[in-house]
Amino acid sequence: MNECEGRLSRHQWVIIALLFTVSLINYFDRQSLSVVAPRFQAELHLDDVGYAHIVSIFLFASAIAYGISGFISDWLGTRRSMMLFVGWWSLAEAATAFASSVWMLAMARFCLGLGEPGLWVAAPKAVGETFDNRQRGLAVGIYTMGATAGAIIALPVIVAVTTHLPWRSIFLIDGAAGLLWIPVWLWFYRERVSSGVLSKAASAANTREVLRRNSTWKLLIARSLTDPVWYFLLFWFPKYLNSARGLPMTQLAKIGWVVYLGAGLGTIAGGLLSRRLIRSGMKVVLAYRCTMLAAAVLVPLSPLAALVPYYALSVLIASVVALAHMAWLVTLTAMVIELYPANQVGKAAGLIAMGSGFGGMVSSEIVGYLVTHGGYTPVFSLMALLHPIAIALLWPVFRQKRPLVNVLPAENPA
Repeated sequence: MNECEGRLSRHQWVIIALLFTVSLINYFDRQSLSVVAPRFQAELHLDDVGYAHIVSIFLFASAIAYGISGFISDWLGTRRSMMLFVGWWSLAEAATAFASSVWMLAMARFCLGLGEPGLWVAAPKAVGETFDNRQRGLAVGIYTMGATAGAIIALPVIVAVTTHLPWRSIFLIDGAAGLLWIPVWLWFYRERVSSGVLSKAASAANTREVLRRNSTWKLLIARSLTDPVWYFLLFWFPKYLNSARGLPMTQLAKIGWVVYLGAGLGTIAGGLLSRRLIRSGMKVVLAYRCTMLAAAVLVPLSPLAALVPYYALSVLIASVVALAHMAWLVTLTAMVIELYPANQVGKAAGLIAMGSGFGGMVSSEIVGYLVTHGGYTPVFSLMALLHPIAIALLWPVFRQKRPLVNVLPAENPA
């Protein structure tokens, strides 16, 4: 690998830039419907309950797709699977522009949910193939920042586009952006490991090994416990500022983005901290443990967001929580790359990420119930417990002395 003392080569920066860009596109595609939802609801006579069902359909498809995407990614390889995932979800996004009924809208968003998770499975494989273990945490942090950058700029950009163009055109623009990204990816990316194509027996053996490892299930449970913190900040915190804090929409637009800026900084902070610890001589897994422990200590500040008297302080505290969670998430992703051999990373990353989808579905119902019957304070209090529970669950996983070698070697390419 062309790098000196842990510095990234030009090719590595290109790969990071491509992953960052497609992460941003991914997030734009996900956010576009929520921004134009009132117009879609009016045209299709869709009430809030119906809209919630559309969102649930997307999340359900995503939860399934995380597991499937891992097998596809290991089967096709990183380069071709990424092309498939991005092409599929880009076409689904474009198809949303032509939805003329609730069922067509539901089908388009279901297909979008089937495609988008593939990015978050193939991207860790790309990092594992392109970067060494000193660089992986930072690489994951940078491309994950594409999603948080999307959270910051998606709302104003989509509003600006739909102000000057027909509002359905945003789905065509989003879809076209993804399709245009694909040839650039194919031009620059080449697998850096000779993974080859596994036989059915070898692939089944690797799958059984991933399923047998208790680290797979512990990491899955950790994702299901902790990702709801991000879903709350993403989908509920603006509503909290508006309804509970009485913040008008104009003021919300001016300050609400700060939370997602904090999340973006967290993706970089997690990668930089783990990288610094590794370069200082600490073992890789121990460096990840320290980084995630630091994040788990900060997240319990969340109840203060509901208790402080001023909304600006509430936003600041939520920003710290968002920073800590994203530092946690990118480090957990880097852990998967470190703990599993190359021909298992896709399957492991996909199965573990299923926890995010199912955790998001369950937490949405819990948050809705708590907000309706007890307000937002119980939700903020519950958030304070999730990361400490998860770090305790993962503690034995961090004690693994070294990554496993491949259970079965990859067969030579034909």
